[in-house]
Amino acid sequence: MAGAAMTTTFLAVIGGASLLAVTVRRLHPSDRLPSLEGWALADRGLGAGWTWLLLGGTVYTAYTFTAVPGLAYGNGASAFFAVPYTVIVCPLAFVLLSRLWEVARRHGYITAADFVRGRYGSPPLALVVALTGILATMPYLALQLLGIRAVLTAGGLYPPGAAGDLAMVAVFAGLAVATYRHGLRAPTVISALKAVAVFVSLTAVCWLVLDRFGGPGAVFDGAARALGGTDTAHSPLVLTPGQQPAYATLALGSALALLMYPHVLTAGFAADGTRTLRKVSAGLPAWTALLALFGFLGIAALAAGVRAPAGGAEAAVPMLVDRLMPGPLAGLVFGSIVVGALVPAAVMSIAAATSFVRNVYVEYVHPTATPKRQVRVAKAVSLTAKLGAVAFVFGLRDQDAINLQLLGGVWILQVFPAVAVGLYTRWLHPRALLAGWAVGMAAGTYLVVREGFSSIVPLVAGSPEIYAGVAALVLNLAVAVAATPVLARLGVPRGPDATDLPSRPRAGRRPPTGANNA
Repeated sequence: MAGAAMTTTFLAVIGGASLLAVTVRRLHPSDRLPSLEGWALADRGLGAGWTWLLLGGTVYTAYTFTAVPGLAYGNGASAFFAVPYTVIVCPLAFVLLSRLWEVARRHGYITAADFVRGRYGSPPLALVVALTGILATMPYLALQLLGIRAVLTAGGLYPPGAAGDLAMVAVFAGLAVATYRHGLRAPTVISALKAVAVFVSLTAVCWLVLDRFGGPGAVFDGAARALGGTDTAHSPLVLTPGQQPAYATLALGSALALLMYPHVLTAGFAADGTRTLRKVSAGLPAWTALLALFGFLGIAALAAGVRAPAGGAEAAVPMLVDRLMPGPLAGLVFGSIVVGALVPAAVMSIAAATSFVRNVYVEYVHPTATPKRQVRVAKAVSLTAKLGAVAFVFGLRDQDAINLQLLGGVWILQVFPAVAVGLYTRWLHPRALLAGWAVGMAAGTYLVVREGFSSIVPLVAGSPEIYAGVAALVLNLAVAVAATPVLARLGVPRGPDATDLPSRPRAGRRPPTGANNA
């Protein structure tokens, strides 16, 4: 069981998060009528500091901070694909996210499906983009709860039976209520606590590890011996030539997929201008460094002789923390990781609710819904999403959520042609994009399921393994490119373009750089 000092510190961190949620009222403009834009995007008014905290806190989830070191603990070098992946995200966000923000602000778009609807004039294409985003987000939301449970269990803070389940629900309930009332402003203010707590606690853990082992070289050598190698150069801590295609495609595909997730776009759309987003994109590598250090702790857990339970490698770092750190500091680390789950979980539920309201409810059910009614429905859907995630975690095996999340990453990548390519050219026909999306979804699902829910697959027997999402995306694009001229020759009409973007890139054209020009 957890010591009193650990429990006290842990509760203090969680209590601080709840207190910050109460202060959200101060950031709420009292002179504006309720609107979905105000609830879901904080009226697009976040400056560079708040956007950096929110976007970083949303992208770098608690499950990431436990799964990446868990993968390093179990598989070695391949886990560090997350570092180049999150580095690639930064220039992509600099270019794509700022351009998408510009169009969204000008036309009042709140979701990626809004943009697709306006760009291609195709309700079916917008619908599949919205539904794919919701489908990919829900297991991701459930994984945040799994991350909380793994941390609480490793720290002895998760009592067996119903008492443990109630403890996790209690941790989750405070932010759920604040999010219901205040929308995106709740996770925004709590992201500040997440950043401070995670950066401080991780620095303390790494310092203790290096002091204990005598430097990083000793850590890697100890991990190599634990994995059965004689030294670092001859162990799973170094990529083999056969692993390199999987490593490279997983890093690239994950980076392309990340910016298509509704919760990442929601955090980006809340910025107050394109200049803000570009500043934030340049500052995101600080969060990447944090992720690399968490991966290092997975290696340290190997060197320290931590024995994680079978199938529970994500508990390796919490177990290392429990072993090395005094009670108060261990409580700080556990509290930091749990708060690290609350921010993305809240943003995910907001993003899923917003996509449903804008692109399903208003489009197909109640086209004349007032802004006030849209907000009311979005709040209800957001709360339902959280309750569904809790029920999912309690009702199914952890591996079920992980398998669905693996599929979710493959699925969300299939909207990349419609969204990202559509920012620069409208040449692809919307029906060709629909056909490509269908082929990509089917092929990606087949490849992942065929390999026993592994996202790293060989295309054919004996070929190098690659990321299934990239293989499906290539098929998706091939079908869209091949079908476009066929549909044009058949005279199949396109919908109107309402975005004012050029059909093809124009040489020398520079987009506006500030909110006033959007």
